[in-house]
Amino acid sequence: MKKPAPKVVQAARAAAPTIYEQLPEIKPGQSIELLKELHILTREGKLNQDSRRKLKQVYHLVQFIEPLVKEVQDRKAGQGVTLVDHGAGKSYLGFILYDLLFKGRDDDSHIYGIETREELVQKSTELARRLEFPGMSFLNLSVADSTVSTQLPPAIDVVTALHACNTATDDAIDFALKKHAKHIVLVPCCQAEIASVLRKNKGKDLGRSALTEIWRHPIHTREFGSQITNVLRCLQLEAHGYQVTVTELVGWEHSMKNELIVATYKNLPRKRPAERLQEVLAELGLEEMARRFYTESAAHA
Repeated sequence: MKKPAPKVVQAARAAAPTIYEQLPEIKPGQSIELLKELHILTREGKLNQDSRRKLKQVYHLVQFIEPLVKEVQDRKAGQGVTLVDHGAGKSYLGFILYDLLFKGRDDDSHIYGIETREELVQKSTELARRLEFPGMSFLNLSVADSTVSTQLPPAIDVVTALHACNTATDDAIDFALKKHAKHIVLVPCCQAEIASVLRKNKGKDLGRSALTEIWRHPIHTREFGSQITNVLRCLQLEAHGYQVTVTELVGWEHSMKNELIVATYKNLPRKRPAERLQEVLAELGLEEMARRFYTESAAHA
């Protein structure tokens, strides 16, 4: 059988659908090689059901973060943008954000992935080297340690903490406040600390107010503790001048961990949210948590 003429081959290739046409879930311009390295795409360029769900989840977060990054890029006009991703894990989000928004920029923009599991830090570092993503670094640090680490710059533009467990989310807020972050994106996870304080004080608090009925039963203590933790976080951010939006992270697997908090620094009035924060702590017998949910005045005291 004769081989097809070169022009016929070229025409056939031109008519063949691209992978972006075959897989409309993939954003235009997204590196196919990156998605293969992240094991979202198979080596043959296929997308299985689990990977499709993972990609949808990451892209859903990207749609919230992308306009924040672009706002900073526009405002800084050619200067580098810094983003820190706490609890980075395998760094799906960091790599995809870098590929879509940072790659090829002629500035010193940088994404830092903070992760306590050393093996994941090493794998991500090697992958960034292999993909030639020079503006990515991965640090084997806890969120709390990263706040004082000299490996990070003194100011950060965007801070993300997605499913940073329990108090790690509060540490990420502390990091963002001390790094003067313009934008903060949080998906809280496993908030147990407030519930433990409510449980500890239950005996002396019961009967003080009818509101204590809200957390009289253990399952309600856990659920209410999680809810009030996020309320306190929002008040704390507002008490530092941030505009806060709370929404549902549609498409995430775990519906109980489906809350998304987005905060943007607007230099808003601080007095009222700071007062409300203290009132909530006092009403619920959580005064001992004031150090964690500190306000601007307390930070300067």
